[in-house]
Amino acid sequence: MDNRNIDIAGVAISPDHYIDGRRVASAETFELFSPIDQRLLGRVSEGLDEHVDAAIRAAAQAFPAWSALDAATRKPYLDRFAAEIGKRADALCQVESNDAGVLLSRMRHGVVPRAMLNITWFAEHALTLQQRPIETEQAHHRVRHDPAGVVVIITPWNAPLMLSTWKLGPALAAGNCCVLKPPEWAPLTCSLLADAAHAAGLPPGVFNVVQGTGARAGAKLVSDPRIARVSFTGSVPTAKWIAQAAGANLVPCSLELGGKSPFIVLDDADLDNAAATGALMYRNAGQVCLAGTRFLVHERIAERFIDTMRGYVERLNIGDPRDEATEVGPIIHPRQVERVNGFVERAVAGGARLLWGGQPHPFGAQYYQPTMLTNLQQHDEIVQNEVFGPVLTLQTFASDEEAIALANGTDYGLGGVCYGAQDHAVAVADRVRTGFIWVNSFGIRDLAAPFGGIKRSGIGREGGDWSFEFFCDVKDIVVPKKPFRASFSQR
Repeated sequence: MDNRNIDIAGVAISPDHYIDGRRVASAETFELFSPIDQRLLGRVSEGLDEHVDAAIRAAAQAFPAWSALDAATRKPYLDRFAAEIGKRADALCQVESNDAGVLLSRMRHGVVPRAMLNITWFAEHALTLQQRPIETEQAHHRVRHDPAGVVVIITPWNAPLMLSTWKLGPALAAGNCCVLKPPEWAPLTCSLLADAAHAAGLPPGVFNVVQGTGARAGAKLVSDPRIARVSFTGSVPTAKWIAQAAGANLVPCSLELGGKSPFIVLDDADLDNAAATGALMYRNAGQVCLAGTRFLVHERIAERFIDTMRGYVERLNIGDPRDEATEVGPIIHPRQVERVNGFVERAVAGGARLLWGGQPHPFGAQYYQPTMLTNLQQHDEIVQNEVFGPVLTLQTFASDEEAIALANGTDYGLGGVCYGAQDHAVAVADRVRTGFIWVNSFGIRDLAAPFGGIKRSGIGREGGDWSFEFFCDVKDIVVPKKPFRASFSQR
């Protein structure tokens, strides 16, 4: 075993980049700490200009051969990739739980199976995209989805394994070669992902991992003129910078950004079900972009709803994410704890009322109490801006029109939840300006369906054909049905 490896629960993780099918160390490193107990996990190679250049060069060199394969020939590589992820299931669960604070139970029962599906589903779906015919009066059209080239993928710290595979699946299945930059606060499962790709026999250069900070490795990656696409999930300020840097080279970007989604409870809702679902918004310590964080509750039922939801929240198990019984774990980093607490303190100072929570949790330094604030105005900072922690707000409304106005009254538009009698809830959901909204449910996802936001919540959609529309160059081959004769009047 390489004595430079990081050891977590007996799992050896390389701290180095993965470039052109081999591990590459850096002369510079950065420290990595666990959010569970702040212990030092190890030192990770920092991505310097030379590593970014090598990874992009390797991907560009691998692209002609990989893109020349048809989808059916690429599929066995990707099926083996998913199988290798499955073989490492226990390791991936232990490592991401320690590295990112994600619940071990959620990793085992949700994230790892979904990561495998992200690869196999898109490999299968790519088979349906070959040369779609369109018949018109004048011509036969054959529409091709050709791979774009070198793709840069940048993922966030709240779900590094799931979101990396969510992007890698369609990008690789389409015939692109990828450079993945993991989050600097939680990079280790992406290193194990490189091991899985290597064991699966993906050709050198098809998949590369460059670790490091966004300001250094990330900035160099997205501004390189050799890349063809950038897929990013993260914050709005970072997305703006990425879009400017990539835009200088006219490189298309897919940007899945923050959320400030409404959780609407109508006066004919099943209150117990709505309240139980509401407690789920504290999952992953509230570090979930698609969570409904702004509760909008009809004034006639508000007190009953608050009492019911309080009962569910009081029963939440807060603690070590490696314990299967834990339901709320730590916040990723001390800086994020400060940010979350700052939002709450400023809100209370401005007149907000705490319904529950409102301060760090005694379990540990990076744990925060599930919190709900009310007595708020629509323009308040905590109503308008993403907190990304276990902090929710509650406002009341008197009519559907008011609920819809409040729901649409932020610059975000990622997701939403609406509880009520089904026809009533659907009618309200129809008028909420957002990328998706769950009616009397939460978290139902299908890889064939579109995912993404509007306004400041992002640009583009992921899932199904939408992923391939982004990761491919769509080409129309036009063959006339009648002999064609050129004319100056032809347009």
